[in-house]
Amino acid sequence: MAYTFIEGGVTAAQGFTASGVHCGIRRNKSKADLALIFSEKPCAAAGVYTLNKVKGAPILVTKRNLQNGTAQAVVCNSGNANTCNADGEEKAWRMCEITGQALGLDPSDIIVASTGVIGEILPIEPIEEGVPEAAKELNRFGSEAAAMAIMTTDTVKKEVAVELELDGKKVHIGGIAKGSGMIHPNMGTMLCFLTTDAAISTPMVQKALQAAADKSFNMVSIDGDTSTNDTMTLMANGMAGNTLIDSENEDYGLFYEALEAMCIQLARMIAADGEGASRLLVCKLTGAKDEETARVIAKAVICSSLVKAAMFGADANWGRVLCAIGYSGAEVDVTKVDVSFASKAGTLDVCKDGAGIPFDEDVAKKVLLEDEVDIIVVLHDGEGYAEAYGCDLTYEYVRINGDYRT
Repeated sequence: MAYTFIEGGVTAAQGFTASGVHCGIRRNKSKADLALIFSEKPCAAAGVYTLNKVKGAPILVTKRNLQNGTAQAVVCNSGNANTCNADGEEKAWRMCEITGQALGLDPSDIIVASTGVIGEILPIEPIEEGVPEAAKELNRFGSEAAAMAIMTTDTVKKEVAVELELDGKKVHIGGIAKGSGMIHPNMGTMLCFLTTDAAISTPMVQKALQAAADKSFNMVSIDGDTSTNDTMTLMANGMAGNTLIDSENEDYGLFYEALEAMCIQLARMIAADGEGASRLLVCKLTGAKDEETARVIAKAVICSSLVKAAMFGADANWGRVLCAIGYSGAEVDVTKVDVSFASKAGTLDVCKDGAGIPFDEDVAKKVLLEDEVDIIVVLHDGEGYAEAYGCDLTYEYVRINGDYRT
């Protein structure tokens, strides 16, 4: 492993500062609702977004802004998604103008994002007052404040950073993310902002970002709902001083390995913090005929409401796992499937060659009551491997979403 996890989040990389303030979009004055991330130098930048046909206005503006492959700042509000509004794009662009004015940047060099309730008009006045304040608060230790400001129903902040060496130079990658509900593959990341001081070209930034998303956030499902505002961006300012990565060379491989590990860590945080969740579920699928088959089946298992409900009840109902495999659409010989459940309390084999085997229900309860449970599936059909991340389905999820808007 050529990288090390470190502190610092989105400001771990040289030249990046961040902040988070309360500007008044959210009624709760103790909750920050406006985040700012700034690079002192222009960055190679790229993004990946939701595949939902209903897209938040900020995505449309950010896509246009990133057409030239550069950016220098991120502005994001929580509490209002600025989605399905007639004036949505106008408001999103206005956020860029306000931020550009506060930071001395062209508005087209701003990444803009919003998260929260869909279909409510975004008040721009709080942002006009809040951005200058957030700009004054920018600092090298502002990652936590920014991470808190983008949260909606999240219960914990999500920030990660890694350090590695490229071309004899220390390189850092950092990020913050938010997500707790309305999370499903096809950019199930909700919001994720990544920064790096690596020197890497825009095409390589885009390639690495998409590949990392496919291995991490696109393997997360909490509730089967693909959000309208999912956005994941990466800005690279080159301040580490390494030789520019402009092809898939050895340095690109090292950079990508660290980026993927960091994104998987953030994805696991999102899954563990699913709305109302009491445990993280990880489907580890091996022995598929290829990686794509493994991905499809692992996601089907982790997305199953019946599997999720069984895990909430600590019920070793392995038949629901086989059911999900069967309707996944992937080609699989169900007579060769093995299933086990595992946690720090131990490993329990429950199915062999597609049929149940005797197991101790009391042991099963102990295994499934832990905070993190692995659903291990072996297909005996090849070398394909994939992991998918999710959570159990609890009464609390219904309560949260029963009155989310009000």
